[in-house]
Amino acid sequence: MTGANSSQTVVSRALEALGTGAYMTDARGCIVGVNRRGEQLLARPVSGLLGKDAHDLLHRNSSGESMPRAQCRLRECILAGRTEQGADEWLERGDGTLLPVEWLATPCDTGVRPTVTLVLFHAAGGAARPAQRPPVSGRLSDVERLALLAETTTLLTSTLDINEALHRLIGLLVPRLADWAVIDLISEEDEVLRFAVAHADGGAVVFREDLQGPMPPVPQESPMPLSRALRGVASTLVGPETYQGSPDSGIAVEQRRLFDVTGMHSAVVVPIRSLHDVLGAVTLGRADQPEQFSSTDVALLEDIARRASLALENARLYQRQRKVAETMQRHLLPHLPRGSGLGMTVRYLPAPDASQVGGDWYDAFTLTDGATALAIGDVVGHDLDAAAGMAQLRNMLRAYALSQLEPPSKIVEWLDNATVHIAEVSMATLIFARMTVNDAGQCELSWTNAGHPPPLLVTREGLAQYLTEGHGILLGVTPDQVRPDATVQLPPEATLLLYTDGLIESPGHSLDEGLNRLRRHAASLAHRSLESFTDQLLARARPPDNEDDVALLAVRIPSSCS
Repeated sequence: MTGANSSQTVVSRALEALGTGAYMTDARGCIVGVNRRGEQLLARPVSGLLGKDAHDLLHRNSSGESMPRAQCRLRECILAGRTEQGADEWLERGDGTLLPVEWLATPCDTGVRPTVTLVLFHAAGGAARPAQRPPVSGRLSDVERLALLAETTTLLTSTLDINEALHRLIGLLVPRLADWAVIDLISEEDEVLRFAVAHADGGAVVFREDLQGPMPPVPQESPMPLSRALRGVASTLVGPETYQGSPDSGIAVEQRRLFDVTGMHSAVVVPIRSLHDVLGAVTLGRADQPEQFSSTDVALLEDIARRASLALENARLYQRQRKVAETMQRHLLPHLPRGSGLGMTVRYLPAPDASQVGGDWYDAFTLTDGATALAIGDVVGHDLDAAAGMAQLRNMLRAYALSQLEPPSKIVEWLDNATVHIAEVSMATLIFARMTVNDAGQCELSWTNAGHPPPLLVTREGLAQYLTEGHGILLGVTPDQVRPDATVQLPPEATLLLYTDGLIESPGHSLDEGLNRLRRHAASLAHRSLESFTDQLLARARPPDNEDDVALLAVRIPSSCS
């Protein structure tokens, strides 16, 4: 058992030994551990708690409404890392009832992860009761308005995903300010999309897909409120009577239909403007709430829209960079050689996070002496520079390998020296191999490993072993180092697997655990066709919490290499 696993076990046992409900949060306030008593009190399974923001999921006021983050004492002491206790707090259980609790929160060092906060709680003042939310009036005090603006900034700037940011925005506005929220977006091609039409229905926000979708173009001369907002001209207070006249554009027709269907009696339309462009517009409407919107509401929504525009512009910039890097990466990754007699297939999966672009790469090509060259590597970094560095390394490796019939170690030594003077690469890992047929007619692999996870060889009988020989330090550290070679015979119908660390690394688990998981799954799939082997291995072995990209090159040895 590793030290991390031992510490994790101790922490889990300590939590279970507590006689009260307990959960742990990380520095962001997300739940990373909970005991069985906590699950029982909250009426929630551990799977519904881990990874969730404790404040968003649990913390409520006595009426069952989401508590503004700026007013939550429990959240404040978690983020501040101080010890504090309190009472008269309410947690929402999995069945929707409210649990009155007394609590104690204190930072602690578990030895497993960075400092976490331990929250102890127990029921106080009676049993859980149904939430009794008062009618929403839409009127906010000055303190509530400031809290809403602070919460808007926090939620919108903590994601680079446009869909997630806009759904968070809707959750802030409905039903706190309005019964209805409508978001229209303008694409980079100047096309208008009605991204969302959301309605407060009881305690839930319901999206009306029948009212969403593509919109007519923005008329340049129209004086109607939404057209003016989408041109970035002005914000406007509107009502159903605004669109009762003869429509001057397709957008006016859609707005009349929106008011007819939703029953909104008062609305405010505000542009979403960045420093350079108009990104769209947000419309808030009231149908069930009797109050009319006022100029004070317009000013508040304009302030919220300014914050939303910054988040949207940042998200678009990241997605644009991501698209450029992925396109570059896709075009630079090579086609596999034909006619080698080897079964060969590859897979590449980008990082789940749209802001992360990796430097994982592979290559396979035929050398001038008829041998097959195989390579897989990973350039340190997760940005466009990493993708560009990947292309430089691959091209230089090809040039050396095709022009010089030398052992893999010699080729990589030249490559390592060249990265210092030519390529814009700080550090990288690499396996470079030659696959040949020896005098006895057997397939043979010679390789050198520059700090990369070892190749995996799986026989047709399901025996799996890592090829750990030929291992040296990664590229870019000591370019003058002499590198080792290793050679192994490849059994007929065996499968050789080259992969990057995204297939085996997982937060909170050791590298040995990842390697063992990959080896077991590969052995169990040895009888599959190469394509099925590769797809199933990727699906089963890749850790679900992995946030890195993955490259995988699989080679099936023929029954006869002669």
